[in-house]
Amino acid sequence: MQVMLNTDHHTDGSHEMADHLTVVVKDAVAQFGERVTRVVAHIADENSVAKNAPGDIQCTLEARLVGLEPVVVKDRAGSAHQAIHGAAGKLKRAVSTALQKHEPRQVSKRLPADFDELA
Repeated sequence: MQVMLNTDHHTDGSHEMADHLTVVVKDAVAQFGERVTRVVAHIADENSVAKNAPGDIQCTLEARLVGLEPVVVKDRAGSAHQAIHGAAGKLKRAVSTALQKHEPRQVSKRLPADFDELA
């Protein structure tokens, strides 16, 4: 699985941030195996450096799933690390839901209790 990081001019896009993102995202979606082919992260400072307000860092994660539409989630937090963790948790739940919706349902065929007598 590929993990890619995109940032704006006001956000840390260092190698360490990319490594942190990769570890957090891979941990969050590891249970889905090869059904997730790529995750692209967009981290942006909503208010730039002019204003420091809580929740002004936004992390958007877009997961590409085999044979399905992409799954996109967003989280806002006071730091990029917090936003990544929040978005990764949301991504795990959203990917799980998307995959469950497209899995064939298991239909159990219940036979009547007196089936042997009918035959």
